[in-house]
Amino acid sequence: MAEKRDYYEVLGVDRGADAETLKKAYRQLAKKYHPDMNPGDAAAAEKFKEASEAYAILSDPEKRSQYDQFGQAAFEGGAGGFSGGGFDFNGADFSDIFGDIFGDFFGGGRRSSSPNGPMQGANVRARVSISFDEAVTGCTKNLDLTLKDECTNCHGTGAKPGTSPKICPKCRGTGSVVFRQQSLFGMVQSQQPCPDCQGRGKIIESRCPNCGGSGYTASRKTIEVTIPAGIDDGQSIRIREKGEPGLNGGPRGDLLVEVRVASNPNFIRQDMDIFSNVEISFAQAALGGDLRVKTVDGEVIYTVRPGTQSGTRVRLKGKGMPSVRSSSVRGDHYVTLLVRTPVKLSPEAKEALKHFDYLSGNSLDQAEDPFGDESSEKHKKKKKGFMNKIKEAFDEE
Repeated sequence: MAEKRDYYEVLGVDRGADAETLKKAYRQLAKKYHPDMNPGDAAAAEKFKEASEAYAILSDPEKRSQYDQFGQAAFEGGAGGFSGGGFDFNGADFSDIFGDIFGDFFGGGRRSSSPNGPMQGANVRARVSISFDEAVTGCTKNLDLTLKDECTNCHGTGAKPGTSPKICPKCRGTGSVVFRQQSLFGMVQSQQPCPDCQGRGKIIESRCPNCGGSGYTASRKTIEVTIPAGIDDGQSIRIREKGEPGLNGGPRGDLLVEVRVASNPNFIRQDMDIFSNVEISFAQAALGGDLRVKTVDGEVIYTVRPGTQSGTRVRLKGKGMPSVRSSSVRGDHYVTLLVRTPVKLSPEAKEALKHFDYLSGNSLDQAEDPFGDESSEKHKKKKKGFMNKIKEAFDEE
């Protein structure tokens, strides 16, 4: 007979785990390995049985104490153990756990400790699209939504004026019924919302003609949404109590607005920082000079240093996106400088560039200076305007 695994190891909890931690761990395993979710899977059925056995012992204070002291021997008729061997699964409380599981299987919901008590209404989800620039500055948008309100004819009861809802005969007003399910360990029972009254505990015999018995009417409304500066794509804004009406006097749910931010061809955003590329001419890279750079705040002047290499990244501090928590806090803008290589050169520009290469290392391996005899008047004129030609050649793009 194979040796059983440690019960704490089976549930994946520490030995000092409290009852709630044990219950949570078992619920996850039970949902994963329950035979109804894994039909015909013997391995899953075995793991479900193993987890149920571990929970049955550890959820019982007396049995857990025995297990902590004697281990498996406590249930095999050994030292201080329960006589007769084994243990009784029927002593474990699986009702609320299987209530969750079977509710998932058969479309039910979780058991409510107070089905007739006030319950908050459901949240409503919506989506709004804004531009990249609007994300920088913040903006307001109007959303047209269909929302429910309490029926003015029956005041939310759902019953025809002059009548009242009756106590549900099936659940006797409790809002829940006992649900029995056959499991590997016998009949397990749990509570589920009453199917006749949907957990309300009351039945409407004469429905309100205005709302059809729902207690609510739907209408089109315009909701103004304030979008803070710095919001990122996919983030949501919560507007309190603009969702579905509550039940039994409970508060309304919330309106959750997902914000979609359009991309910008000039900028790439990463958290609060912005990245962009800017082309510079060879003359600007070699000699330096002022450069106009686009930012989310408009153009700024950046002075390029002489000898700047292609791929150099510069930081414009505080020119990034603002924080959604405080608009005074800004990210940075990182600009990558890319040296632009000209593709069309005039014959004069090509001759000047060859002369420049000859003077700065002769990477073209030229046999002689393209400008020829330095004593000639023609060469002197070319030499005099050499730097201007170099600049003009690379500024043509």
